[in-house]
Amino acid sequence: MISKLDSRLRRAAKTRIRISQQDKPRLSVFKSSQNMYAQIFDPAGSTVLVSASTNEKENKMTANNLISAKAIGQKIAERAIEAGIKKVVFDRSGYKYHGRIKAIAESAREAGLEF
Repeated sequence: MISKLDSRLRRAAKTRIRISQQDKPRLSVFKSSQNMYAQIFDPAGSTVLVSASTNEKENKMTANNLISAKAIGQKIAERAIEAGIKKVVFDRSGYKYHGRIKAIAESAREAGLEF
């Protein structure tokens, strides 16, 4: 029997193949039960250019909810714009586009990133 994790990783691999053909930086999102992470990779996918998470030393967030997801989206967009990145491709890592994943994407768009 295929587990939920295996199914999510299989979906993520399929979408990452299509994303890698676009030659734009990739905004990847990962969520655990306690924290959320967002990273922007270079088009080759080998180097992390910018990152943000709820587990950072400064401004550590205790809750893993929509409010912290919006803050992560805002933070990743501000850091990306400072690094000179305006256009990215959103990689939802096999998760459904709703809830916390949707909140990160929408707040990053509002802060100035273009998907």
